[in-house]
Amino acid sequence: MTAIQIHNIHKSFGKTKALSNIDFSVGEGELFGLIGPDGAGKSTLFRILTTLLIPDEGRAEVVGLDTVKDFKKIRKIIGYMPGKFSLYPDLSVQENLQFFATIFGTTIEANYHLIKDIYEQLAPFKKRRAGKLSGGMKQKLALCCALIHKPEVLFLDEPTTGVDSVSRAEFWEMLKRLKQQGITILVSTPYMDEAALCERIALIQTGEILQIDTPENITNSYQKPLFAVRSADFYRLLKELRSAPFTERVEPFGEFLHLTTKGFDVKGEVEGFLAAKGHSEVELKETKATIEDVFLDLM
Repeated sequence: MTAIQIHNIHKSFGKTKALSNIDFSVGEGELFGLIGPDGAGKSTLFRILTTLLIPDEGRAEVVGLDTVKDFKKIRKIIGYMPGKFSLYPDLSVQENLQFFATIFGTTIEANYHLIKDIYEQLAPFKKRRAGKLSGGMKQKLALCCALIHKPEVLFLDEPTTGVDSVSRAEFWEMLKRLKQQGITILVSTPYMDEAALCERIALIQTGEILQIDTPENITNSYQKPLFAVRSADFYRLLKELRSAPFTERVEPFGEFLHLTTKGFDVKGEVEGFLAAKGHSEVELKETKATIEDVFLDLM
């Protein structure tokens, strides 16, 4: 059965086209990934699917319910973690969880089996204010709050952005266990190593779906280009790139790093100074990709 069905969705904000002809489906119980850089349209699509935005054209269904006509019914059966901080910072861990349970007319005890593995890590800090938690702990609490009413479909918009690598790994282990509970999960991420943990992924850029397939098939469908990067933080970058999922070889060459990778359509050299989140002022020579396209997936 199909849990999410998207039919030719279009959405613009003024002259800016956020989504164009988005059309795909997610099966019941599937862990489906939406991968793309910042500004690709991921959050806009999530807001449409969670009934917070109305598309300009097309329609979407969640568990057979129309996101416009049946928005009240949909809100009762989905869990949603937006990209922005979604907790109440002045409430404690326990108070946040109780609040979200009350909103959905349930109790913590009723669905504790869904959050048990996650909440046990939070229990020692249950009296701490949510705003004082670490980044990883905040995301774990947000996931608990999204699950407390036992949703049929879970929407996670970049849930691990800004979270340390250990917490990222733990978070994805939690998602695997939730999938075993029969919950359909749609998750967006700018990280290819995370997308590789999904059953299928959709590549999105500038509001358009480029390809939908298994992570392995998408990886194997691209050639293996060679490019060079000059970094202001050479050794940190060298360490991170060596662990990147698509990097086959990283070799120092003077003040450059030479990388052999797969998964990108890049020709020629890319020279620049990397900064936070892959933004850079760069010179691109005979290149088909922007610096964001390349590095958001690598980092």
